[in-house]
Amino acid sequence: MAESDKSPGADSYALRSDEVVGNMDLPELDYLPARPRNYEPKIGLIGCGGITEEHLTAYKAAGYEVVALTDLDEQRAKERRDKFYPQASVCTSSAEVLAREDIDIVDIATHPKARATLVEEALLANKHVLSQKPFVTDLEIGRRLCQLAEERNLKLAVNQNGRWAPWVSWIRKAIESQLIGEVASVDTIICWDHTWVRGTPFERIPHLILYDFAIHWFDMLHCYTRGQNAGLVSAQVLKAPQQDIAPPLLAQVTVQLEHSQATLTFRANTQWGPNNQTHITGSKGTIRSQGPGLDDQTVVIHTEQGQGSPKLTGNWFPGGFDGTMSELIVAIEEDRMPYHSGTDNLAVLEMCFAAIKSAETVEVVPVGQVQRLETEWIEAK
Repeated sequence: MAESDKSPGADSYALRSDEVVGNMDLPELDYLPARPRNYEPKIGLIGCGGITEEHLTAYKAAGYEVVALTDLDEQRAKERRDKFYPQASVCTSSAEVLAREDIDIVDIATHPKARATLVEEALLANKHVLSQKPFVTDLEIGRRLCQLAEERNLKLAVNQNGRWAPWVSWIRKAIESQLIGEVASVDTIICWDHTWVRGTPFERIPHLILYDFAIHWFDMLHCYTRGQNAGLVSAQVLKAPQQDIAPPLLAQVTVQLEHSQATLTFRANTQWGPNNQTHITGSKGTIRSQGPGLDDQTVVIHTEQGQGSPKLTGNWFPGGFDGTMSELIVAIEEDRMPYHSGTDNLAVLEMCFAAIKSAETVEVVPVGQVQRLETEWIEAK
């Protein structure tokens, strides 16, 4: 990849102490997507649905090469090709993409029903894989796929793109750097309007909030409390007064971990005054992030040294998708496990599955008890 092909402004991404609001001298934290040094893989995209607009926007900006796009709807694949990679090939068969020896990585962005089979076929075809989330709905299958990837010396990563939202990435880097010590609590409340799903296939998912949306926040919690095993989950869902779409728009989850507690509160019926707030308390400090939207967040850290607020660069959409692909590429280049590996993601799915079970049974559910989602609504997405 030529230097001119890298994302513009990459050199200005480092956090500097002179960009801080407050009296705390913050260290530089490498929170933006990494870049490979020399590795220039060729990418094949399997599935060209709506979200792949973000995938391809990010890949194009980063200078990554997509050489093939496939979708059962050939016209949709052609539209993606024509907008982003006019020289790429288009087909309706994933087997055709997997058979190409020049393709190093496949980005699997299909519906859940087809995902696990495609991941396995890709690994057997000696391709590294970036899978849309959740990459499996059966954790035993997930463990088998992770083992297959390891046996074949391939990398299997999951598109948990929220990890690379600038504020999330900065917070997890700050925690990893021990800026607030050991995490004791994580509390998040998100108030927004999710009624955009009205009349779409998403409206047929009864656990829309816990399954399709909260998966990002289960993943963030996993990153913030890395090293602690989640123990018990309790979740409740409720329809908001006068809501006119099928799935409940109110949800709340509590998670008991080894040395900390967490609450995740979702208010998806908020038509006015949206707000997204996270408060993380540690043994040596506190981090708070707040703002009206997912890409409009102010982060403040408080310790005995004072307080500081980094001025963050980047965005979640499409920057988070840059993060997932870039981390996979760098992991391949360095021959190490990707930060968002399938193995790592299994712990996130355990929390998510437990929350869904708890909401259905109105009982506290041990994390790890639910190994498989056995409901037909999974296929609605």
